[in-house]
Amino acid sequence: MFKGRHFDKSVILLCVRWYLAYNLSLRNLKEMMAERGIDLDHSTVHRWVIYFSPKLLERFHRKKRQVTRKWNLDETYIKIKGEWLYLYRAIDSNGDTVEFYFSKHRDLTAAKRFIRKALARHGRPVRITIDGSETNRIAILQCDGESRLRQAGKPIAIRSSKYMNNTIEQDHRRIKRRTRSMLGFKSESTANITLAGIELIHMMRKQQGIFSAANALSIKQQFQALAA
Repeated sequence: MFKGRHFDKSVILLCVRWYLAYNLSLRNLKEMMAERGIDLDHSTVHRWVIYFSPKLLERFHRKKRQVTRKWNLDETYIKIKGEWLYLYRAIDSNGDTVEFYFSKHRDLTAAKRFIRKALARHGRPVRITIDGSETNRIAILQCDGESRLRQAGKPIAIRSSKYMNNTIEQDHRRIKRRTRSMLGFKSESTANITLAGIELIHMMRKQQGIFSAANALSIKQQFQALAA
């Protein structure tokens, strides 16, 4: 993954991890690396984030522990060049991240794409809690129908409760707290990749990865294990 890179793997992983995990700008990282005698441009850090985030996330998914069969589903807003776009997210009954999906639209098509993605990776839950969105309800019913054509099972129970969905609202805030200091994304494609990287860090903080170590690993240690 790092073959042929001008900079050492440790520098790359450090910059990617710090950018995704903390309220730092690309120029902040350029200055911090300069203090360590490392001369690099902020655009180089950005390219590292865009290139390595999906690869690290893919490796993390192979180690991700199984989620429970009770999910909370909701969407939140992310601003791209002054326009609000949508980040669909689901967490399980333990608060672990189930899945996420970034979309330009908030409609039935986007909701179904998100739910299909979650079902494909994690199988069918027994229950999904939503905030009362009729679009999300229809999407769940239709995707559940498609799924039950392939495998036997009871229909997914759908519970509408704004109060019971407060847990995922709180989880949204931890993602949006990091994006707020990025001063807005410049394109949908880079936002999609960067958000996936932020979600990766969020799952690492929840210790959702299963590693060989007996004790919980720090984010730094988890990055190193994925890059090994």
